[in-house]
Amino acid sequence: MDMDYMLDDGAWRLLLESVAARFDELTIIRGFQYYKQGRVEELALRDDGVHVDARVKDNRMYDVAVDLNDLAASECNCSANRVCSHMAAALMRYAELCNRPIQALVNARTALKSATAGGVARTGAKDKEVAAEATTRTSNSDFGNRGAAPTAPRLDRPVLTEAELTELSVEKWHERFQARCGPMHLHVRTAQDASELIADLQAMRPELPWALEQLFTFNALMFVLERMIKPTHADWRQSGLFMGYHTQLAIDGLRGQARSLLEDKLALAGESSGYWDRLMETADFLRERMLTEDKTLGCFSELYTSFWLYWLGPGSAGSDVLYEVELHKLQAAEAALGPSLSRLPWTLAQCLLLLYLSRDAEARALLARDVSKLMLKLEHLAPLLGVLERAEQWALLRDWLAETGPLIIGFRSEDLAPYGDYWAVVVEQLPEAESAMWSTLQAMLPFSRTVYENALAAHGRWDRWVDLQMCMGQDPLSFRATALKPIEKDAPELLLPFYHQAVERYVLQKNREGYKAATRLLKRLAKLYARLKKGERWEQFIAVFASRNSRLRALQEELRKGGLLS
Repeated sequence: MDMDYMLDDGAWRLLLESVAARFDELTIIRGFQYYKQGRVEELALRDDGVHVDARVKDNRMYDVAVDLNDLAASECNCSANRVCSHMAAALMRYAELCNRPIQALVNARTALKSATAGGVARTGAKDKEVAAEATTRTSNSDFGNRGAAPTAPRLDRPVLTEAELTELSVEKWHERFQARCGPMHLHVRTAQDASELIADLQAMRPELPWALEQLFTFNALMFVLERMIKPTHADWRQSGLFMGYHTQLAIDGLRGQARSLLEDKLALAGESSGYWDRLMETADFLRERMLTEDKTLGCFSELYTSFWLYWLGPGSAGSDVLYEVELHKLQAAEAALGPSLSRLPWTLAQCLLLLYLSRDAEARALLARDVSKLMLKLEHLAPLLGVLERAEQWALLRDWLAETGPLIIGFRSEDLAPYGDYWAVVVEQLPEAESAMWSTLQAMLPFSRTVYENALAAHGRWDRWVDLQMCMGQDPLSFRATALKPIEKDAPELLLPFYHQAVERYVLQKNREGYKAATRLLKRLAKLYARLKKGERWEQFIAVFASRNSRLRALQEELRKGGLLS
């Protein structure tokens, strides 16, 4: 340990209390995710020993300055304007350098709450001692830091040893989870409730080999997620109630933790591992929940996909034999579940496995067969398209984009932006795919309008771009000047009909605002004709235009103000 990073017990206790007082649960959870993902890229303790400077990567790099004596005085150049997840991540990295348990920081609020609920009536230094003891107990629930030392749990509550976790089925794990939490956690509704329950479940286990810890932590998250979803699931099916805001935030936080865990490399070597059966039982757990999940929730279906993308993907513990077995189980579920089958995730799961097995034509046929029932969105197809992109199978990706594009129409044009990004990558790698891109995007109009416009602009197809705007009745004044600059430079003659059409529309409005807009466009037209060296043609046009609209006195006034008439 670097001697610059020393933190005595008293300072550590005060830091825990400050974190509990200043940070909410969601901020701590997000900070822990950033810390686990290695986003704290730089950290240094100043000479005064109380200020920590760090750089944390999020959507961009953020500079953090933490005051250990007064967290409220800490600063970050993000938009939070208060203590934020970037500060929390920096504190966790600092605690790691000081050889302090990260999980104690993660559970600081829980520890403080537990100490208060335990009936502590003493004040001053004695209060701090009791809170510190509660923190020490809670710190052993390290679901991300493997270095924490286990503490003996209460004898009247179930625990799990390493031998039991190896031998018992995952179903038995969940039964022990249920026995552990008892009736206290029948209704998990907030991020704090979820964090407290996860910490309590983690306290059940000793320090484990990393592979077994990964499986245990993932199942603990799934157990809590199911506790949150089941009541909501029942409410939605029976009475149409919607999910509460704080519950949705908590569920999103749990899903984020689970995805982050799955993105870590699985520490199993393969089927020879002693934990292989537990991995397969976890896959069974996810499949069962996914296949009966209401389509409005989609939690387990997303995690099922991530599970097979990362832990059981071709680059991890997956194999063709395993994919064939899972595919058979999915196909058998259709007859077993009947009308209760969630068809969309069931179909997408099969498509992913078929891609792994190089049976992509079957996958596309499966999607096309039930497209009217599935209500496909681009987000549903993104994992499948991502598999092809990462494998650099450009011809297959072209075929998938061409065939699935018409299946996802009916949604906002802006939502299809990633679809256009896939086409851009394919055409860059496979130039002959450009004709397929144009025909597909045209067939998807008007839903693909934004994607089509961007592609036309990127490829300099200004004639088609202008034609599209005119067909859509677009107003040239609605575009920023910078958007039309490339056309004015490369093909100014293409803008003439676009501007002329808009001028006539504005005049037909027969009001002052319309005449002002028409005048602005006419001034642009004058510059275009001058650039094209067709000044005589412009003079003829403006004379005829003014004569034809001579009875519109307001328009004549605006033309004179604009210097278009003498």
